[in-house]
Amino acid sequence: MFIERPPWFYRKLFPGSVWRLPAEEPCVYITFDDGPNAATTPRLLRLLDQLAVPATFFCVGDNVRRYPEAYRAILASGHTVGNHTYHHIRGFRLPASDYMADVRLAAKLIDSSLFRPPHGRLTPAQQAALRAAGYRLIMFDVVTRDYSPRLTPDDVFHNATHYARNGSLIVFHDSPKAAPRMFDALPRVVTWLRTAGYTFRRLEAPPPFSPRTQEL
Repeated sequence: MFIERPPWFYRKLFPGSVWRLPAEEPCVYITFDDGPNAATTPRLLRLLDQLAVPATFFCVGDNVRRYPEAYRAILASGHTVGNHTYHHIRGFRLPASDYMADVRLAAKLIDSSLFRPPHGRLTPAQQAALRAAGYRLIMFDVVTRDYSPRLTPDDVFHNATHYARNGSLIVFHDSPKAAPRMFDALPRVVTWLRTAGYTFRRLEAPPPFSPRTQEL
């Protein structure tokens, strides 16, 4: 459970970050990390269109550089994008200045004030620097763990449906590694949530956005 739903004491380490959104009616936010790529993004966009589900994609800058058509297709399909760093770096391993340099490199390709840290890891100094630059820190309420080869699609389905609640930010992955489990589980998750009365929303981040510069 500590992985699927981050515990309260871990959330306390990220004051002011968004883990779950308030809503007047039952709704959830489906999000995808680590894309885009040529292998899974086009297929995923077709599936989301068939399911009529808006989503938010937290994109890796280097993947946007490598697969610009897939990135443009995400935007053209009406989904929201967010910054997921340029090199998918782990926050605990770098000083804030180096971390922000990577974020700004990604920002040259990803026009969004939404930011999600890879692996959900940030130091207090990195958090402060991101907020000073104008980013809204988006974390997660449910981790499906679709990336894990130790899990089955049924496990991923269980993680999403068992832990989802009103306003949940649910994490899937737009990656070849996650694809076998994600593509099997996602349609079933959407059907289950709809039957349970949930609607689907995307995060909003009106462009244009340019990260503010500050001394670190």
